[in-house]
This record gives sequence, C-alpha cells and structure tokens, in this order.
Amino acid sequence: MAAKTVTCRKAGNIEYTLVRGGVKNFNLRVAPDGRVRLSVPARATLAQADEMVLRHAGWIEQRLQAAQSRPQEPLPDKAAALERFTGVSEQYFPLFEQVLNGQRPELKVRDMTTRWGVCAPGKRRITLNLRLAARPQEQVEYVVLHEYCHFVHPNHQAEFWALMTRLMPDWKQRRKALRE
Repeated sequence: MAAKTVTCRKAGNIEYTLVRGGVKNFNLRVAPDGRVRLSVPARATLAQADEMVLRHAGWIEQRLQAAQSRPQEPLPDKAAALERFTGVSEQYFPLFEQVLNGQRPELKVRDMTTRWGVCAPGKRRITLNLRLAARPQEQVEYVVLHEYCHFVHPNHQAEFWALMTRLMPDWKQRRKALRE
C-alpha cells in the first residue's frame, strides 16, 4: 500500500484536507466539527480532487450548515462509557467465546468522527466511539454485536449480514435509528 500524503487545499471557497493514497475510490467527508476531508487514490491528480470538491459544493455546504446548527453536546465520561460498553460486551461474549478461544476482546473507547466502532480481529480488540455512550441501548447493542461479528467475518459480505440477522433480527431498524 502506498504511503499517504496530506495536503491542505482550497477549491472555490471550500478549504479541505486532501489525503492521497490508501484508498481505491474518492471519499468525501464533512466532520461534525466542519472539517472537509477528501481521500483519493495515489494516482489521482490535484485537478481531479478539486473538481470532486467543486462538484459536491452544494452537498458540502448543506453539511457545514447542519454542523453549525447542531448544538455541541459535551462528550460522555470515558470511564462510564467503557463500563456501559463492557456490560453490553459481556452480553454478547458467550456467543463468540469459541471463536475467541475463551479470551474476551480488549475494549477501547475513543472519540471518533466517522465510525461508531472498529474491530481489529488480529489484535482481539474492539474500539467504540465515545459518543455511542449517549445513544439508546438498542443502538449500543447493535454496534457491539456488529463488531463482535467481525471476529467471524472480517468483511461485510453476505455471510456477515446473515450472522447479524440470526443473532439480532431487527438489526436494520437499529442501524437506521443510529444513522438518523
């Protein structure tokens, strides 16, 4: 995988961070704090990157306005979040005990801007977004189970979703509520 390079750029009146390398497709994101980030393949030109930002200027502006109008909620307490997530993890661990050879995964809590959770199967670690602790229990359960399922299926292929459906038949409704 090629090394990543990070550059600050401006296309029209939009300032953005350009990250080159490490991805196959163009990925445009607006973080909750209003930062605009574009990840592009290493082979992409600066002109293509600027064009992508300009082509999506309307969408970016909508996201920036939404970020400004959204009240900034204080972050949950990290220790309390870990305690809550540990309780939910204990609920699902027995379903994955054999896959994990009887060893509980390490749980970590981080403030993340684009994901609710991340599973690192090789490290036997689940990292959960600190902001998830402020969400309803059903949504926390969905994310924790989702990450546990990655110990069995590291990707999001059909087998992964079949396992989710078997273990949590209403996962689609929970995911939809989490995304709202």
